[in-house]
Amino acid sequence: MIKTILVDDEKGALETLTGMLKLFCKDVQILGKASSANTARELIEKFNPDLIFLDINMPFENGFDLLGSLEHHDFHVIFTTAHNNYALKAIKFGVLDYLLKPINFKELQEAVAKVPRRKISKSQYNIFRAHQLDDKHEQIVLPHKEGYRIVNYKEILRLSGERNYTKIYFLNGEQLLVAKTLKEYEELLGSHNFFRVHQSNIINMNCVKGYINGRGGVIQLIDDTEVDLARSRKKEFLQLLESITNESF
Repeated sequence: MIKTILVDDEKGALETLTGMLKLFCKDVQILGKASSANTARELIEKFNPDLIFLDINMPFENGFDLLGSLEHHDFHVIFTTAHNNYALKAIKFGVLDYLLKPINFKELQEAVAKVPRRKISKSQYNIFRAHQLDDKHEQIVLPHKEGYRIVNYKEILRLSGERNYTKIYFLNGEQLLVAKTLKEYEELLGSHNFFRVHQSNIINMNCVKGYINGRGGVIQLIDDTEVDLARSRKKEFLQLLESITNESF
């Protein structure tokens, strides 16, 4: 069983999530509910949960404030919010998933299915802390079935979408299946010279070796991988490639 605590300042939201978990997520056991960060801290200390569902917008202390106030935690976090403008910050805090209200039951089931078998170790938590304080945003937290991995953006060659998961391909040849969608990484990596070349692929523009012209064309990466370029993205890709090439000289 996955032992969980629900945190939301809206009574109706707590009742709705409770009902959905009981109906659609039979392997989740609700240990307690909190309507404030203070009560949540008390429940966390009392029950030591595996997972918390955490609302972001709460009075006095929001969900980020709560996580930032804890000296250490080993539970996983799924954010619940009515606003979609916190996704990048959620990734920076290393949360497992991010559900928009009103919560869809299928998305809820998919989020629960991503909960790793192990809790967060002290070393992983320390890395989360360092990542949260990293103003240069040089690192990224990658949640996967065994836990979490934190890497520098420059280590990533490309990403491919696989339904609600993303496969990360690294420069050293390693691969990692990550429990987040490709769209989330498109938003996060866009300022680091990554570009979505196709519906199912994002590439590190610094790793482009060549381009074969065509309706859309084919992009050659430094590991000799060839990735199709969507026709609708061709103009933007060539402009970006030209600007990166000019910067290197």
